[in-house]
Amino acid sequence: MTARRSADDLDFTEAELSRYSRHILLAEVGAVGQARLRAARVLIVGAGGLGAPLGLYLAAAGVGTIGVLDHDRLELSNLQRQVAHSTDRIGQPKVESLAATLRALNPEVTVETHERRLDAAAALELFPRYDLICDGTDNFPTRFLIGDACHLLGKPLVSAAVLRFEGQLSLFASHLGPPHPCHRCLHPEPPPPGLVPSCSEAGVLGAVTGVMGTLQATEALKWILGIGESLSGRLILWDALDARFRTVRLKRDPACALCGEGATIRDLSAHR
Repeated sequence: MTARRSADDLDFTEAELSRYSRHILLAEVGAVGQARLRAARVLIVGAGGLGAPLGLYLAAAGVGTIGVLDHDRLELSNLQRQVAHSTDRIGQPKVESLAATLRALNPEVTVETHERRLDAAAALELFPRYDLICDGTDNFPTRFLIGDACHLLGKPLVSAAVLRFEGQLSLFASHLGPPHPCHRCLHPEPPPPGLVPSCSEAGVLGAVTGVMGTLQATEALKWILGIGESLSGRLILWDALDARFRTVRLKRDPACALCGEGATIRDLSAHR
């Protein structure tokens, strides 16, 4: 593992030049972009179906520091979609299993593990350490906590979700001000318990999580590199059965409780 280096440091080893050669060949990335990736710190919340492919591509791309936050242990039923884990690791903490895979894939990156449940205290402690937060969780209370924390702590958020044969993806950068919407501009409040089934109740096609996690990684890398058009203000919806993508425009809601003109959510006390 290597210490974090500045984005201005363009000194690469021969091994790094070889490993990242296909990136460096891209005019939009080059040595400068690769140095930005090496200097970046990204936190993955959830080491499961989304976090596994997300982590693999962030590590392969050379993101310098990857944090992994999860409190679960690996179960046999996870392996249908959580492709960075393996059968011989059943019973191990997911953060340790994913970290081992990422370190084996790319020893140049630093992987920080946080084996704990995400609550308001954890968000306040951990989120400020990272440049970008990626939400790979599967329940609404945690998703709302992450969205609120990212806005209040000034962090961009790449958020993906999957269920059955469908996925959705967006990037939230509401801390930058209008016109960027926040997560609550899309979903003002969590749905009542039991209204929306979980993947453990309704099922999910494993490959759908792979596609959405890979798209999530792509959006994170674009944000770090400062290239292309981000998904802030747009929501991608994918129906795998129809093989159809749709893009929906998201507007910042002036009445939003989190980022609106009269915002009433000013801290994370509601999540304690």
